[in-house]
Amino acid sequence: MRAIDTVLFDLDDTLHDDTTAYLSAARAVADGVARERGIDAQALVDAYEAAAMAFWSSLSSEHLTHSIGDERERMWHEALERVGIGDRALAVRCADGYVRARTQALELTPGSLDVLTALRERGCKLGLVTNGFAATHHDKIDRLGLRERMDAFFLADEVGMVKPDPELFRHACRVLGSEPARTAMVGDRYARDIVGAHEAGLFTVLLDVHAIPVPENGPQPDAVIASIADVLDVLPLGAPRGADFRSAEPIPRE
Repeated sequence: MRAIDTVLFDLDDTLHDDTTAYLSAARAVADGVARERGIDAQALVDAYEAAAMAFWSSLSSEHLTHSIGDERERMWHEALERVGIGDRALAVRCADGYVRARTQALELTPGSLDVLTALRERGCKLGLVTNGFAATHHDKIDRLGLRERMDAFFLADEVGMVKPDPELFRHACRVLGSEPARTAMVGDRYARDIVGAHEAGLFTVLLDVHAIPVPENGPQPDAVIASIADVLDVLPLGAPRGADFRSAEPIPRE
């Protein structure tokens, strides 16, 4: 029986509801454009969502040298063109407004704080593994109050790898002084969070918030949960560590 003493978490749609945050931010921007240009706001939201999903689903290490700010402007320009507006200056304004609006919508998923606190009280090491970019995600980490609650942060462009690369999960284990057999990965995306972590030898927990079927012929999650609050019920945690770990300084970020 394996005993877990290190837990890695995805961020977006795992520890916080990013889908609601980014769609509400996109709607706020689209409403402003609709008032200014007389277009259908929902059509612009749908166009931006399609552009964003295409970018994030195709994200690879080749994208890591690109500025996420430039990519955001490109996505808004693409969305605007789909509703008949070819205005790059407006795309820049939309991207800026979107970032401000999403910042105001950031909050932890109910139950996240309790889970992180309980795991730290048991002496578990905690890490965040995200395909997000440093330009936006360090601010998000701070605004969500995660900086002091986790031991290390692994952001795609800082580590030079993106999920599901198994080496990213192995790297996180090494930095945290653990090994895959003693580490769990918790995330909401089967292809990104589960497949790579499984290949690296981690215990995998799929947070099923998208209701996307798991391929029968693919690696199966070790556990599937409906809420982040259920994490503690499925992790095979080892005996609690002493208080000396809990009082240690967090591992510096990458």
